[in-house]
Amino acid sequence: MKILAFTALALALATATASAQAPQRQAGPAAQALANIPANSLTATVWHKQNVYDPGDNKIGEIMDVLVDREGKITTLILGVGGFLGMGEKDVAVPFNAVQLTTKDNNKFYLVMNSTKDALKAAKGFKYDRNAMTWVPEDASATTGSPPRQNPNR
Repeated sequence: MKILAFTALALALATATASAQAPQRQAGPAAQALANIPANSLTATVWHKQNVYDPGDNKIGEIMDVLVDREGKITTLILGVGGFLGMGEKDVAVPFNAVQLTTKDNNKFYLVMNSTKDALKAAKGFKYDRNAMTWVPEDASATTGSPPRQNPNR
């Protein structure tokens, strides 16, 4: 029993020492809490996992992801189009400003895009690469988290 307690204590001390010696990363300037929410701000849930309709009120897809640049500006929406219950669905990228936010039925948010389901199904598809944590063309091979190796025989 003493050996088990001693081992646990030694492991705890080693872990504390190792974490105390870890280098600190630069995180930018000190963060400040906001006193107010900026005017006209909307939550990401207004877009994410929401249906998108054409001007004729036909569902053309669902927003699967919202892409944000380093400055925090939404640049791209990934739409899942086609398929049934997730089978055969294709993910396409559209500019954020291509989807218009409107309201209907008791001021419920409603997303409209000037396109058709067929046009989106014909567009270039993308897939999410979990290793690279980014969207890549659907015909690209998955990464392993490291850069591609060069062929020395070329």
